[in-house]
Amino acid sequence: MRFMTLAFMLTFTATVACAQPAVDTTPADLILTNAHIKSPSGWAGSVAVRRGIIVAMGDDAAVMPLRGPATQVVDLHSNVVLPGFSDVHVHPLGAGLSELQCKIAQGSSLAATQATVKKCAGQLQSSADWVVGGQWDVPALGRAPDRKALDSVASGHPIILDDTSGHSAWVNTRALEIAGITRSTVDPPGGIIERDKRGEPTGILRESATDLVRRHVPKLSDDTLRKALTWSLKQMLQVGITSYTEAAVGYAAGAERELQTYAAMADAGQIKQRATLCITWAPGDAEGERAITMRNLFARDRVSPSCVKIFLDGVPTDSHTAAMLRPYAQKMRDRNDEAAVRGMLLVDQKVLNEAVTRFDRMGLTVKFHAAGDAAVRAGLNAIQAARAANGFSGLMHNVGHCTFVAKEDLARARAIGATFEVSPYLWSPSPINDSITEAVGDDLIKRVWPVREMIDSGALVVPGSDWAVVPSVNPWLAIEALVTRELPGGSAKSFGKAEAITLPEAIDLFTVNSARQERMSNVVGQLGPGMAADLVVVDQNPYEVPAVRLHDTHVKMTFIAGEKVFDSAAP
Repeated sequence: MRFMTLAFMLTFTATVACAQPAVDTTPADLILTNAHIKSPSGWAGSVAVRRGIIVAMGDDAAVMPLRGPATQVVDLHSNVVLPGFSDVHVHPLGAGLSELQCKIAQGSSLAATQATVKKCAGQLQSSADWVVGGQWDVPALGRAPDRKALDSVASGHPIILDDTSGHSAWVNTRALEIAGITRSTVDPPGGIIERDKRGEPTGILRESATDLVRRHVPKLSDDTLRKALTWSLKQMLQVGITSYTEAAVGYAAGAERELQTYAAMADAGQIKQRATLCITWAPGDAEGERAITMRNLFARDRVSPSCVKIFLDGVPTDSHTAAMLRPYAQKMRDRNDEAAVRGMLLVDQKVLNEAVTRFDRMGLTVKFHAAGDAAVRAGLNAIQAARAANGFSGLMHNVGHCTFVAKEDLARARAIGATFEVSPYLWSPSPINDSITEAVGDDLIKRVWPVREMIDSGALVVPGSDWAVVPSVNPWLAIEALVTRELPGGSAKSFGKAEAITLPEAIDLFTVNSARQERMSNVVGQLGPGMAADLVVVDQNPYEVPAVRLHDTHVKMTFIAGEKVFDSAAP
């Protein structure tokens, strides 16, 4: 009996040993060594990559056996390696176009703005050519602008300038004439034509009213669109952004043309990042519906048009277009309509519920623009309606910006599987935040962008730059602002200080959390065997420097799927 038992055990052991997979010693394509590599369990010194996937990570003893004759070995000279960063709300096409148009430095005074516009107009070939550009803010200008301030420097050309938020436009008299806007023109649904005491248009257009003029601006060429996107993608690689969500496809040049631009550039191998595209939709929007239906024509390996963008309100600045649960503290000049008091909810709740339920059933993630707390609540209501109708689909619909969120709505997000998407690049003191403070009052501003409360509620929280609403897409500016809520380098003045979070939490927003939001957490967001080699090499260890120095972190190299797509040492 003992002999039989021993024989069985030997046979079983031999069988198990034979069943164990052999160690894969196939040479790596790339080895990064002499580094400090962040992993979920600590720090490693080397990493090996094959076919874009990490196959080993640890010390040299664990990695160097995978070195072969053709393996590229890179000595990182003790620099830090982190997972690639993700920006889940960015407008790269718009940012690139802003570089090609009449660019007004944020914070410019009225005189400086007029000087820039005059210079831009002087470079045009014909009086029929438009001056198109931005950005402006009322606090920086010193007063609410009007068409006469533009007429005085370039009356011969039609002019349209976006404000920093992109939700208001400032036009001159010539542009109003071309659009046929007079004192008798009624406000379009979801839009406001600002008027003076006599009822004459001032030249300030809010929300959908901007389209009355924008539709007359000459269409952009395909070459211009590709140049703009190419420039922006390079800027993003330089700061370590390896994946992103384009938050409003269709806003710059129409949905189908923008999708075609992405597809053409992807086919040419010019898109390196993993890009999720959100197609803008509104009730009755035939072009948006058509683009959503035909979205898969434009899908590529790293381009996923799998998201729908819905604008629920505007912004809580001097425009008062963000939808708020309680009245604005600021009284508006020459306006006493309901929107001036509580802002604008742009989509009826019943219509919104039906749309989100439909898109959820189609397998499309929905991203809302929701700055005011009433808009945030409407977005959560729609997600809850979709869950009730469809069950949990696995799609993390996200409420974007969330400048203000009612306390009673915080816990709802986790319960219904919703995401809060926040805008940490906007959290430092700035002209646009001065405008928000004046509009809503000092009491409400204490809970502006309540990210600390969001994280504590257990909800998924992710970051979006909203570039080019902000002047830089560099995530290290945002990470420092998440931790300090001050100006880069520190400042006596802060913005929503009580809502600051820790550094590990801030980096998680850009890596682990964003990967989950983008349904790629099995591929990116962390570094370890089996994960994609999407990583960045930086010149200082963010875990070891004072918080006020985080903004001074510089990316030396960026890799996507093991391919070096940026090197600061290269020309």
